[in-house]
Amino acid sequence: MIKKIVSLVAALMVSMASHAQFEAGKTYIGASLSSFDLSYSGLSEGRLGLQGKGGYLFADNLMALAQLSYEKQKDMPYTLTLGAGGRYYIVQNGLYLGASALFKHRDRYDDILPSVQVGYAFYISRTVTIEPELYYEQSFKNHKDYSQVGLRVGIGIYLFKDATQN
Repeated sequence: MIKKIVSLVAALMVSMASHAQFEAGKTYIGASLSSFDLSYSGLSEGRLGLQGKGGYLFADNLMALAQLSYEKQKDMPYTLTLGAGGRYYIVQNGLYLGASALFKHRDRYDDILPSVQVGYAFYISRTVTIEPELYYEQSFKNHKDYSQVGLRVGIGIYLFKDATQN
């Protein structure tokens, strides 16, 4: 019982200590791994994805994002994805909702997909986060084979606009 109480107090302290982490003027750089058989689509077998993101907090709790990703799947050509979207940090504890539009290119196949995400930015230092994220991408060209739901785990770096800030 004591371990549970200590864990709860520690979680509360972490969430309270992260206040003002998502204020306007910060730059974001992130990288993540997706799939590695933690996603599902109609063609999901032996999949690995690498993703890079860049963003800017233009207002408190609101971030504009750009992303580039590469995905390789067993017995399939590679897929390149370009995307733009945004994040809204629900409260200052790191929980966020995201939405984006993605352009996917695969050998003789192009698709535009809307995507939604929910994740958590867990601070491991003053500027570095670990970001587990659940996502859903909806394909309009071939829903059965190319829509996917999955988990991605990433690392994010929140850069301050100058050294005098938190």
